This record gives sequence, structure tokens and C-alpha cells, in this order.
Amino acid sequence: MAELRPSNGHDPPGDEDRQGPSDGIQLEHDIMEEPQRPVVRGLLVLPGHHGSSQFMMRNRSNSMLAYRIGPWNGLRLNGVPEMQIYNIFLFQFFQNQTEAYYTYLVLRPDFITRMILLPSGVLKWYVWVEKQQLWNHIWEMPKDQCDNYGKCGPNGVCNTSDINMCNCLSGFKPKSPQYLRDGSDGCVRKTELDCEGDTFVAMSDVKVPDTSNSTVDEEMNFDACGEACAKDCSCTAYAMANINSGKGCLMWFGDLLDTRTYANRGQVIYLRLAASDISQNDEHGHKKKLIGIVAAIVFSSMLLLGSSFWFMWKRKKSKKTRWGGNKNVYYSDRSYKEGMDLPLFDLDTVKMATDNFSDVNKIGEGGFGPVYKGNLKEDQEIAVKRLSRNSAQGLDEFKSEVVLIAKLQHRNLVRVLGCCVEGDELMLIYEYMPNKSLDTYLFDVTRSSSLVWRTRHDIVMGIARGLVYLHQDSRFRIIHRDLKVSNILLDKEMNPKISDFGLARIFRGDHGEANTRRVVGTYGYMSPEYVMDGVFSVKSDVFSFGVLVLEIVSGKKNRGVYQSEIHLNLIAHAWHLWKEGNALELLDTSMDYSWSISKAIRCIHVGLLCVQERAEYRPTMPYVVMMLSSETVTLPQPRQPGFYTRTNNLPLDQPIEQNQESCTINEVTLTTIQAR
Repeated sequence: MAELRPSNGHDPPGDEDRQGPSDGIQLEHDIMEEPQRPVVRGLLVLPGHHGSSQFMMRNRSNSMLAYRIGPWNGLRLNGVPEMQIYNIFLFQFFQNQTEAYYTYLVLRPDFITRMILLPSGVLKWYVWVEKQQLWNHIWEMPKDQCDNYGKCGPNGVCNTSDINMCNCLSGFKPKSPQYLRDGSDGCVRKTELDCEGDTFVAMSDVKVPDTSNSTVDEEMNFDACGEACAKDCSCTAYAMANINSGKGCLMWFGDLLDTRTYANRGQVIYLRLAASDISQNDEHGHKKKLIGIVAAIVFSSMLLLGSSFWFMWKRKKSKKTRWGGNKNVYYSDRSYKEGMDLPLFDLDTVKMATDNFSDVNKIGEGGFGPVYKGNLKEDQEIAVKRLSRNSAQGLDEFKSEVVLIAKLQHRNLVRVLGCCVEGDELMLIYEYMPNKSLDTYLFDVTRSSSLVWRTRHDIVMGIARGLVYLHQDSRFRIIHRDLKVSNILLDKEMNPKISDFGLARIFRGDHGEANTRRVVGTYGYMSPEYVMDGVFSVKSDVFSFGVLVLEIVSGKKNRGVYQSEIHLNLIAHAWHLWKEGNALELLDTSMDYSWSISKAIRCIHVGLLCVQERAEYRPTMPYVVMMLSSETVTLPQPRQPGFYTRTNNLPLDQPIEQNQESCTINEVTLTTIQAR
């Protein structure tokens, strides 16, 4: 058990003249220091005239506060919202008039943890991961600029999701123009308070302000807390002191300092505002709603008119190519013949390599036909995709793949070695992937534990880079259209390779969207606009990638049911957890805390951005790579995802009403969907 307790009863330097009980404690040996002399020191401010206890870090050289972790709120330290998801720890806080201390108990005997205070003042928490034989960094403070004490000045609020980062609290305005740049001057009220006419507005998901200018009553009913603050004209804000018991009263007096927002798990604080400021906010909100309604009507009218012209044009312009579809799609018999520029294998060589297509060597099956493992004379392992003679879908897919695969060269795409075209036989020969497909690891109870966080994150990044190549960096813009976990192959070093380009489409120039009457893909991975309207674009692949991300971090299939009473699939389950501030509960428990909190939340965040219902809100793949690889890139808040609600109680593995021409077993690839 680790503790933070008073150190010999000594107060911090410069605080000796304060009255009452001990006003501060130093960190003891429980937190390990680096050999160099730290430039910061720990300080736990105790009650008295300082209000609620809160943990702070003070700079040694100038006694300035470096950062503030905040007061205990009954469940966790307010400045560490992640504490609530650590279910292997039991956190406790104790205080009286003479001392205060905070403890955590590790509930699993096989877990070892440590905290380190770096000379720079950064406090880091590590967990020993036995499988990887390393210390995994799971938390640190400060974790971003908003954790720096008073970053946005008095009455300012810091938000890492905003470009400006610093903004004013509701009812406040910048004190000076310089505030817009660095936030140092803070904010002042737009309208002075008049006490009796004032009202309160709630602000959610925040780190409560510095409690140095607050009072605390642990036993007061929360309704009484609001009444007490309203009666005291000098009270500027109030909040619940203990969110675990649902009672207690924190009241602030004067300026509110060191406030920030969190994506989730923050607290609610009630700000005192002049009544006129509330009216202005309401009026502004009504104007925004009116503008939104008018804009929606105009947009809908233009869309309806445009759709009418488009259907008229489609009727006049008939498609005479065998394959149909949009004229921008580069897909024809001519391109098929041109695309046959691949090394040719003779049939006897392939038969010998696969032991005459023995069932023992069969490693998979698709709509095109079976896949076999083989060995060439040079001891080179290969995978042979053999077209079934009676598969119409397979013929189309084979032609598409031949056209595409010879043109593609990227470390995260499966590499084709050649093809075999002899008699009725059509085959593609690929490099063999010894670890098979990702689903054989991800959804297997035993093997999933080998996918530690670093491996999963590398797989996500590899898939993302492969899609960037397809969408942007290759000779043509290519949309995969069937991105799913079983189409991600793993080499011997667990590097991901995107495979199966049978449903892919090529676009020339800047064209990046097409319509089709033949909707193809796999249930659970197809985007809403593709399923409902037959519209596909690079954003269709982005949606599929988002589903993949959520499956990889959770170890769950999108088609499962994860809250049976309301029939949530994985997308809905992730969205539900995100809105409730419990996003980290989505993580696969088999990873055993090998993950980094910030990267895990960022992965889930990016996954939800990719599965947003509206295609225009989804990020492009280059931006996805940027968001995943840099923690300094600001992420917008995700909007409602597609396919996150269910309107009936049918099992999720039951197909929707459709005209299905053919499909593969297991992960069903739909080839034609007709909506009800």
C-alpha cells in the first residue's frame, strides 16, 4: 500500500507564519525521486482557512505552484479522472484537523506499481507488465498544457480540444486583448452581480477551481448548498463535495482559478451569473437554432433539386460497359488485360506446391473460392487463391484484384508474387502470412493475450498507413470496400497487411465518389450511406477503419450484443461508454494494463470520429494517421455514430431483409442489398 502522509509535521518553506492546523505536507519516500535534486516539491494543502484539501506541486526556486491535482471528491482526486477506471486499485483518502493522507491498495498480488517524481516536476505512475518484462507508463501529471497551474488566468477555462485552448467561463469576457493569445490576464465579468437577481448555470466535466478560496461542509445537503450560495452575495460558485455520497458542499468566493475541462469524468460546478447574462446566452442560442433550421431547409431543398437533376441525367446516360457503375470508375475488360502484367506460374508448379490442392493445406475460403498454403522448391511459402469454377462473384473479384494488385507496393499491403491462368484455372499467388488473419488472434480467448497494447497500436497504425497509400499515395485512388478484421493479415513480426482487393474500385484524378446498385461488403463494416444509398467513397473505408479500431482495442466483434437490454452493438456500446465518461471500460482486459491511458483514449476517440453517421464529419486517413501519431493534435468531439441504435430485437447475426446473390461463410460478405 502506498501513502501520502505528513512528513515530520513540517510545513513547506514560506508557510511557517500560517495559523491553525498544518497547512501542508511534503512527499515521503513512497514516491521515488530521481538522483538529481528535484526542482519541485509536493504540497498537500489541508483544511482550515483553505477550504477543501488538495494536492499541489510547488516549484522549489520561486515557491510558485507548478500544477494542482485537486481535491478528493469521494471517488478520486478531482484532477485525475482516470482513477475511476483503475479497477485493480482501491483508492482512499483520510483527513482530520491534524493530518491528511491518501492511499491506494493494489488488489492483484501479481501487479507491481511505482510512482516517480522527475527533476522536471513530472509525476509518473508505472505498472510492471510481466509478459513484456517492462514498466508500462499508465499516467502522468501534468499530462498537457491545461494541467499547468492557472494556465488561463482568473475566471478562464482551459480546453485542449479548442484551438485557442483558453476561453472565458460563461458570463465572463477577456480582461485584455493579450488574453486571446496566452490567457495570462484571465477574464472579468460581463455584468456585475446584484445578488438577489443572480442565477446559476451548470458547467459539466470540469476540474473544479483552486479550493484555496473556498469553504467545505462535508455533511450539508446539496440542495441546501445551492441555497446557501445564493444567499451569500460573495459566493461565486458551488459544487458537490462528495459525489460518492451525493452530499457535501464546496463554495467558492472571489475569482475562480485553474479550471479546465475534460472529455469525460469531470465534475459539475454551478457558476453565479447576472440574470442578464443568462438572457443573452438564451437569445444567442435561439438565434443559432433559427440559423440552423433555415440552413437545413435550404440545404434539403438544394439536395432534393440536385437529386432530381442527377436521376434525370442517369436515365439519359446508359451504361454500355459490362461492369456498369459511375464513369469515373476505372474498371473494364481493357484494364483487366492491361493489369495481367504479373509473373505467371504454371499449373503443375502450383499443384506440386499445394500437394494437388490438398484439404490439409487449405487455410481459408471466400466468395471467390478456397485459399491454400504451398511451398515452392526454393522453400518459399506461398498462399494460393483459387477461383471456384461456379463463382460469378469470384470471377469479378479475380479480375478486380489482378488489375489492382500489380500496381500496388506498400509494406502494409499483402504482396502478390504472380498468377496462374491455365485452362479453366484462375489463381493468384501471394506471400504467405504465418500468423494468418487478425481475427484468429483478436477473438480467440487464449491468443488475444499475446496482443499487448503496443502490438495493437502498431497494427492500427499499419492499417491506417496502408489506407493512406490506397486513398492518396498510389497511382490511382483506390477504395477497398471490404475492410474487415479477417482481411488484415499478419506477418511473422505481427505487421499488418491489408488483403483481398476483389471488391475494390479505382478512381482517376480527383474523383473520389461513386454510386452503385450492387452494394457489396460485410455486414457491420459498411458505412450508412453505402448500405442505404449505394454511395461509396474514401469515407466508406474510413468508417470500416473506425469499426476495426474499436474491435482491436476492445477484442470484441461489432456484431455482438454488449448491453442486452437495449441491444447495443460494439459501435453503440463504445458511444454509450464515451458519453458516460467510461471510455476506458471498452479496453480488452486481456491486455493486463499494458496500455497507455492517453493513447488508448485517443485510439477510441479516433475510432468514434471515423464511424460518425455523416460521411462529411469523418476525417480523412492522412488526418487519422496524424491524430494517432501525435498527442499534440487537437481532436474534435465525435458526433453520433452510424448504426448505433437497433429498432427490433432480432439477433444481430440474422441478416437484414435483402436479395443476397452469394456470400462467404463466417464473416458474411454481402453482394447485393435491397433495403425494405
